[in-house]
Formats: sequence, structure tokens, C-alpha cells
Amino acid sequence: MNTEKRVPCPACRQPSVYSPSNPFRPFCGAQCRAIDLAAWASEGYRVTAVSTTEGEDYAVGIASRTSPSNLPPPKSLFQ
Repeated sequence: MNTEKRVPCPACRQPSVYSPSNPFRPFCGAQCRAIDLAAWASEGYRVTAVSTTEGEDYAVGIASRTSPSNLPPPKSLFQ
């Protein structure tokens, strides 16, 4: 019985073995790993930051930035 865990490859969504036997994990292979690395290198992945007002308490700023009601709506991929 094969007990290796399989997860979807983050790049192509095909099943990928998630164990030490797969040197590219969580990716299915070298090509998908390279595609993901290129996306990071070209700043294809971005995290939205919400700035706080000047003089605001640090703890309050953290709470307001992480509150779902204060985050901008997600942008559509098909604009």
C-alpha cells in the first residue's frame, strides 16, 4: 500500500508527492518550481499593505491592519 501523501502542485494543480522522496516538494517537478520562483522574482506575488495614520499606537495599527473589515476588497484577476 502506497502511504505517500499527495497534494496539489501549487503551480499546475496536478497531484504531487509530498515526502522526502520528492526533492521539489510541494511542486511536482523542477519546471513548476522554476515557474513559481520566476513569479516571486518578478514580483508577481504581492501582499497588500494598508498604511496607518501618523502617530497611531503601534498595537492599534496592527489590529486595524489585520481586521477583515478594514482590508480593501480583493481585485479580480480578469479586469
